[in-house]
Amino acid sequence: MVPLDIYNIIAEYTVPPCLLDWIPQYILKWHSFRSLSANPAAIHLLEANSDKISWGFLSFNSAAIHLLEANPDKIDWDFLSTNSAAMHLLEANPDKIDWGQLSANSSAVHLLKANLGRFCRGWLYANPEAKHLIQINPDEIYWEHLSINPAKWAIDLLEANPDKIDWDILSINKGAIHLLEANSDKINREYLFANPAIFKIDQEAVAESAYQLYSPGGN
Repeated sequence: MVPLDIYNIIAEYTVPPCLLDWIPQYILKWHSFRSLSANPAAIHLLEANSDKISWGFLSFNSAAIHLLEANPDKIDWDFLSTNSAAMHLLEANPDKIDWGQLSANSSAVHLLKANLGRFCRGWLYANPEAKHLIQINPDEIYWEHLSINPAKWAIDLLEANPDKIDWDILSINKGAIHLLEANSDKINREYLFANPAIFKIDQEAVAESAYQLYSPGGN
């Protein structure tokens, strides 16, 4: 018999995620598919509602490469330039790259290093892997762009300078979910739908699904 642990792993991939406890469940009733289209953790909702997808915002989505590859005419190449999972598409179509947007792409550091005259310094502050390419001078930081950066070094700067946070942009930041929970009155709910950290694994549902798969009656 297959060990229960294996069924737990299978269940984690098959049970849809749910919202964090502090986020009201009812907001899913009026969720915006525009922002949700950019959310990697919402791919199950997007695949089930493909007619509601915003293809521009989907081009941001690192979990939606299979959908974008199947619909190349719907790709927004400016937005795709920020997509860390789309480097094979971008490198195959260098003439379509938006170098400003690419400056925020954590998988594109090798291209940015090779094209130092083409990147956008402001967007580098949004790039988790670009700290070595910028000088961290508080008087020169692009705080709007930094507010979307999930890296620890960026979150540390934001926590040390709360008055400079762009809360609309921070609402998208998966590394700032603790700041958003503590300042829920400042959240931009539209942007929040693009934040993958608003979802969690429903461990009870996973356990129940795994047990059903494991038990003789579930096979």
